[in-house]
Amino acid sequence: MALTLLVMVLLIGILGFKLISGYSWVDAVYMTVITITTVGFGEVKPLDDISKMFTVFLILSSVVIVGYALSIITEYILSANNLDDLKRKKMQKKIDGFENHTIICGYGRNGKQAAKKLMSYNRPFVIIERDKEVLEKSQSEMVPMVLGNANEDEVLMLAGLERASTLISALPSDADNLFVVLSARQLNKDACIISRASEETSYQKLKLAGANNVILPDRIGGDHMASLVVVPDLIEFIDNLSIGGNENVNIEEIDVDKLYNTSGKLKTIKDLDLRNKTGCTVIGFKGNDGEYIVNPEAEIKLVPHSKVIVLGRPEQIQELNSIYDLD
Repeated sequence: MALTLLVMVLLIGILGFKLISGYSWVDAVYMTVITITTVGFGEVKPLDDISKMFTVFLILSSVVIVGYALSIITEYILSANNLDDLKRKKMQKKIDGFENHTIICGYGRNGKQAAKKLMSYNRPFVIIERDKEVLEKSQSEMVPMVLGNANEDEVLMLAGLERASTLISALPSDADNLFVVLSARQLNKDACIISRASEETSYQKLKLAGANNVILPDRIGGDHMASLVVVPDLIEFIDNLSIGGNENVNIEEIDVDKLYNTSGKLKTIKDLDLRNKTGCTVIGFKGNDGEYIVNPEAEIKLVPHSKVIVLGRPEQIQELNSIYDLD
């Protein structure tokens, strides 16, 4: 911006002296430079009244712009880590514009997987990571990231916790996750907080600290491997289902409120008639009280703030999205 303004002043001055005063291009450049730098040299030839007024305008505007440009350029040159500072400021400006985003504390295996999933859904997110090497690698991928310890309130605020809708604490230490959950719950009482836990004894502590959900990756992994032994075909079928983030989606959830906006008055699941319209099958229903019903009856009422979960082939899901404008 500073360089752009400086070039604009030069161009305005050169064109002004050329067109108004009738100077040659060389004289116009010379007059512009000595005017905006205020070195005090004399004019190439006497100026008429219009040229004098133009010169006054050029001097007043250039004093501010040149001073601003020089301060910015000097700061850039004198800064030992100017490139890193500029990148960090640019990234922070981007983060400051986020609303209802997700904050991921820790960019390890779990944090990267969470970020990958959110990216596939085009959901805004911010990473908090204290390892500078990890930060530098992620900057090339344009991943929004804050360098610092997620245990510190100031770092959480830099990530925009007061504006965030969700926080995922994926730190390797249960003690660190507990501290993050406590801090986050105090700073944002409405955020959905999801925490990782290594030990089963930490589950209840994290829930008491304010976590809405606590995930035990080791338990999930072990259970999944055992299920592949007991019911391998069923687990393989479930693994092949794509829940979202690409063109091969098999499962979709629909807010009933959106259905009301596009379909008018609906009373029950039967009234949707999704099977005939799209080929999709309703496999679940979540009421406004948060209770889930698997394979719901057709006569279940579609109350506001509830959700319908449907299963179908990718082309059927796309047809569903196009009919109800869910994209």
